[in-house]
Amino acid sequence: MRKQKKRYIPKDRTRINNAIRAAELRVVGPDGENLGVLSLAEALKAADDAKLDLIEISPKAKPPVAKIIDFGQYRYETKRKASEVKAKSHVTETKSVQVKIGTGEHDQQLKAKRAAEWLNEGHRVKVDLFLWGRYKYMEPNFLKERLERFLKIIPAEYKLADEIKKSPKGFTCTIERLGKSVKGPRIIEEEKIAEKPEEKEEKEVAKSKKKSLDELLDIEGGLI
Repeated sequence: MRKQKKRYIPKDRTRINNAIRAAELRVVGPDGENLGVLSLAEALKAADDAKLDLIEISPKAKPPVAKIIDFGQYRYETKRKASEVKAKSHVTETKSVQVKIGTGEHDQQLKAKRAAEWLNEGHRVKVDLFLWGRYKYMEPNFLKERLERFLKIIPAEYKLADEIKKSPKGFTCTIERLGKSVKGPRIIEEEKIAEKPEEKEEKEVAKSKKKSLDELLDIEGGLI
């Protein structure tokens, strides 16, 4: 004769109504009142009279604790409490993003998007403008302005947690999320956009002005 397999029941499965096995239960009423220790039959009758469910909420207690409540409401409250605990257990870190003299526009956009994602996750972001060689001796206000340009393209609502200041490797600041919302990404693939003639002309003029500025400062490559 073939042996019948036992039905597997998860240990953490919540028992309700007739699935409860305990002979006696300490029962909590619909309004949180203590109904005392009741037999299973008495507890089920109390739940039936209230047109609600009897849910075993502490099966390991002696006697087990059950609550009279709508099962849908119980599941909602359980999930909400779990979400609150998860949110409180979130570890905030300080992430870092670095830009340099000569960082291209596409790379800037990628770094800005990554910074926005970290902000959206609740982390702080340390933004560094890395300087080397002769760039370290350029006008401080000019360099700060370059770092500010990068901050402006970050597609997120944020505030300065640590103001822009000199660092051993250049300039640095720390930003953190402002509120809960984060704007959508601003990255646009330029090759997918058909430029109008007047827009193309404006870009050519801007490019010419940038080139003149680079020649004036004697800098190889672009500025952020």
